[in-house]
Amino acid sequence: MSESISRSTLSRPPTTFEIGADRAFRGLTRAAAWLTIGLVFLIVFQIAWTARPAIQEYGGEFLTTNKWDPSGKKFGILPQIGGTLYSSILGVAIGSIFGIAVAIFITQDFLPPKLEIAIKNVVELLAAIPSVVYGLWGIYVLIPTIRPFCNWLHENLSSIPIFGSRLAGPGLLPAALVLAIMVLPTVTAISRDAIVAVPPKLREAAFGLGATRWETILAIILPTASRGVYGSIILAFGRAVGETMALAMLLGNSNTFNWSLFSPGNTLAALMANQWPESGPVEKGALMYAGLVLLCITLLINIVGTLILQRTVKMGEPQR
Repeated sequence: MSESISRSTLSRPPTTFEIGADRAFRGLTRAAAWLTIGLVFLIVFQIAWTARPAIQEYGGEFLTTNKWDPSGKKFGILPQIGGTLYSSILGVAIGSIFGIAVAIFITQDFLPPKLEIAIKNVVELLAAIPSVVYGLWGIYVLIPTIRPFCNWLHENLSSIPIFGSRLAGPGLLPAALVLAIMVLPTVTAISRDAIVAVPPKLREAAFGLGATRWETILAIILPTASRGVYGSIILAFGRAVGETMALAMLLGNSNTFNWSLFSPGNTLAALMANQWPESGPVEKGALMYAGLVLLCITLLINIVGTLILQRTVKMGEPQR
């Protein structure tokens, strides 16, 4: 009797209330989606409108010059754009290598389960540390630790451009290393979830065909989980581009760009954080222009990342 009642309940048409609730839920989710899109456009519009006087005054020259002189009303952010991309690419590259390695290490039975959970929790706790704490640690611990080795590299390999200067204090390499630690939890967590989602039968089939553990990891598991791994790197890149306090403390705030890993530099986010409190109306417009450029770079990174993910999915689909 109960079975027949449950079947009739499942097979009955939806009631008026259920139809209304379903339509209301769809309407709310659609409104939330459009509201999110509208909020992004609103933020871009407000920043662009505030930066409009600076855009009209400086135009494209703002992006191609390197002088930041509030008293002379001359502004250019080319070194900051270069420093933002250089430090972010270097930091994300280092963080991605270690993040993916940690994700493999804690998912492929290299450790006992309890130790895997402990390492996973410790890595995720890194995301809870404030960026200013990372900056202080970099100043008082990291820079004094790596300075002798960096200066040795400069003394012996100064002909190589990336070793062309000494590490006297803040510089690109300390900032990139701290940035790598900051993005490590993002890369590790998402890559781990992507690797865990790989069907176990693929791994068992590879072992059955005689593949070794590392052959299985590199040829089967990582390619299958590549979409999630790429996604983690893109999210980490977006986080790195917008990082402010740690880079403001470790990069040196120098309005110059140098390919040397040991030279000081600057980023767009650090420029705005350092200059905004004492800026006048004209400089505020230039800073908003710099903020608009930073926002465009972030949006471009996400668009390119989405295209890469879509291409990865298409390449993974079976040919018909």
